[in-house]
Amino acid sequence: MSDPIFKGVMPALVTPFRDGKVDEDAFIKLVERQVMGGVHGVVPVGTTGETSTLSHDEHRRVVELCVQTVKGRVPVIAGAGSNSTAEAIELAKHGKAVGADAVLVVTPYYNRPSQEGLYAHYAAINEAVQIPILVYNVPSRTSVDIADSTLARLAKLPNIVGIKDATGDMTRATVQRITCGDDWVMLSGDDPTALGYMAHGGHGCISVTANVAPEQCAAFYNAALQGDAKLALYWQDRLVRLHKALFTDSSPAPTKYALSELGLCEDGVRLPLVPASELSRCEVKAALLEAGVL
Repeated sequence: MSDPIFKGVMPALVTPFRDGKVDEDAFIKLVERQVMGGVHGVVPVGTTGETSTLSHDEHRRVVELCVQTVKGRVPVIAGAGSNSTAEAIELAKHGKAVGADAVLVVTPYYNRPSQEGLYAHYAAINEAVQIPILVYNVPSRTSVDIADSTLARLAKLPNIVGIKDATGDMTRATVQRITCGDDWVMLSGDDPTALGYMAHGGHGCISVTANVAPEQCAAFYNAALQGDAKLALYWQDRLVRLHKALFTDSSPAPTKYALSELGLCEDGVRLPLVPASELSRCEVKAALLEAGVL
């Protein structure tokens, strides 16, 4: 593939809260900061956006705000995942209706469907909504792993265009590149291993860290996309502590703490999540300094 339709770094945007409600003003500022920081796309209401605790109305509103704020400057990949296929279809239809460029659909969590069930889930969304669909595979959170052979089947469907792979398994990137075809979009969902993922043929990353450090992450992915291994490794070393620090407590609590330190939003999360611990906060602050963000 010479020029994938989605590439580079795309933040999995947090959803800021104030007084228990979505802080729309803060969200708009966060999105604008990402675009001005040079990211290659944005991803509202993924798992980092705490979509599991948003109401359907809130979910839809966040997608609409994101599309309106971006104004076509970068692609918007709207989260549309659910462990109910009918609900995922409705969220994908809404994303298309308000102008999202694609949707990100996580593997159904808790149900633990078979590989045939996973195929049928994505095939049904493919049939129902004419919009590019990215499969999101994150077994550590969903307790189900979509097999490479299933992905190879899905890659033949017209609207299933690629994957966000948060397994951290580099060998799978090579297998998928070979079996899913030249047009298969391969995005990492694991910041610390994204450099290796791109070396195996990946095209970029849907990133948690970019929420906090958009300019630094954009510089890293620009270097990687341009084949400048020395510069990419420099940024990998600058950012790796931050990558890890943002997962020293339940995500996205450390990320929201980092953003609060930068004066961009409050650090509140919705139950059952709680704000980052003191140990996590100390590590995040040190990582922000090391990455040159603070």
